[in-house]
Amino acid sequence: MNIKKFLGAKLLPLIFLMGLLTTACAQKNVMPAKQTNDAKASEKPVELTVLAAASLTDVCNELKTLYEQQHPEVILTFSYGSSGALQTQIEEGAPCDIFFSAALKQMNALKDEGLMDDKSITELLENKIVLIVPSESTTDIDSFDSLSRENIKLIGLGEPESVPAGMYAEEVFGSLNMLDDVRAKANYGQDVRTVLTWVEEGVVDCGVVYATDAFTSDKVRIVAEAPEGSFKKVIYPVGITKASNNTDAAEDFVTFLSSEEAMKKFAKYGFTPVK
Repeated sequence: MNIKKFLGAKLLPLIFLMGLLTTACAQKNVMPAKQTNDAKASEKPVELTVLAAASLTDVCNELKTLYEQQHPEVILTFSYGSSGALQTQIEEGAPCDIFFSAALKQMNALKDEGLMDDKSITELLENKIVLIVPSESTTDIDSFDSLSRENIKLIGLGEPESVPAGMYAEEVFGSLNMLDDVRAKANYGQDVRTVLTWVEEGVVDCGVVYATDAFTSDKVRIVAEAPEGSFKKVIYPVGITKASNNTDAAEDFVTFLSSEEAMKKFAKYGFTPVK
């Protein structure tokens, strides 16, 4: 018998089988990594919708950029307006994960209606109420009391039913016993940024806004802060809606808003943390 032929006949099938096994093992080792990469590629970013008071526009735009850089898996969509208008949107079923109000009134109303996650609500920031005039104004306005003077014709205010700044302004003028006089001169805006624009453009003689709004513009100047004790504290609460489908991501963002990094941004625009 030819030994070489015999061995060749026996070994060739064995070598072929070993080759198949080696290839299979190599593929087995490669596949999990490929599946993991494909899975990551197919993951869609979480989209969070935040309804926020108009006075938060500038700082929240900065926070959006900062947070998305740190969390590329999240997309933040902000919609700004008066807190009252935003409350109505939530009540009517508008998509919303997080509500960031300029007053406790609207937040409490939504909580009482069962539309907010009670445990998620945080009283985060405090603001001030100020009286502003156009930067080039030559009027003699120097205090809230001075608005009863005859030469003051138009006063910009937020609509008190839906704009917290307008509600606070009415409290101030009520405490000074001059609310009727001011109402006769009032030009009511749909949100506090509208009032700021009116003052910038000289449409009104003066306006009542938050200190943080005044800080964003070099076209206005603050002539007075509302007297201490003449209005309730301006508290900004934030919370997660019960309708949110992204509660884990929403909780993480709300936690971020309380961080030292975020608070530095708020301080830049004149907000202070609630003590």
